[in-house]
Amino acid sequence: MRFEDWTFREAELRLSEHAELRSALQLRSVPDYTTLYRFLARLDPADVTRVMDEIIRRMPRRWRSRAAVAIDATGLSQSAMSTFFVRRMHHHTQQPMPWRHWLKWLVVIDVEQQLILSQSARQAPWNDCASLPALVAAANRSTPVGCVRADAEFDSERNHRFCHEQLQAKSVIPAKRFTSRKATGYRQQMRENFPRRCYRRRSLIESVFSTVKRKLSARAPGRTLATQIRQAMLLGLAYNLYRLKPSLRIDRMSTEPDEF
Repeated sequence: MRFEDWTFREAELRLSEHAELRSALQLRSVPDYTTLYRFLARLDPADVTRVMDEIIRRMPRRWRSRAAVAIDATGLSQSAMSTFFVRRMHHHTQQPMPWRHWLKWLVVIDVEQQLILSQSARQAPWNDCASLPALVAAANRSTPVGCVRADAEFDSERNHRFCHEQLQAKSVIPAKRFTSRKATGYRQQMRENFPRRCYRRRSLIESVFSTVKRKLSARAPGRTLATQIRQAMLLGLAYNLYRLKPSLRIDRMSTEPDEF
């Protein structure tokens, strides 16, 4: 459902139309859309995390050295309203949509593999600076982290110290220019000698967000915050499955003997 960006009713309709899909999913009958909703309500985020770790383990060409990761966040729509409808409403009423909150999806990716290593979601607006240690530590449990890249939103001396002292990894986070606190320690090093060439690879996380929203979905629908968070977690899982399939095909081709 998340891979094809279906609603619950659309998932019921598509399953009723395709016998091959029901056979692949080992479904004897078409589930009602309320059954899908109740399953999503019971879904434990820890189960999604375990499946994510298993996908990372099955990825071919395992990392020979510690991975370079990037962390960032993006917004996801809370409803199925199209951008065309939003523009039409603004055109007729001359007022923006009355949205005070949205869902913010935070992910940590491996820069080389462009694979999601850990993720979380919460209601926005929210300052995500304090979220870096927990997310990077979760990624480090499945893949050893050697370098952490983040934008200025995550700039703090505590985040630098976490990367250097607890993970024994490098941290590349630009120091904010306008702040009441004087830059000291690692933040002062970033301000005086910022590794711009290394920081350029951080932009690959924007490519991951673009791929997710173009190929899969740009929304996490749901009437409650808990449902929206589960939708976002499943979206990250669907993206990793999307990345896993061509990687397995390439790895299988590289291991086949040459006939010539």
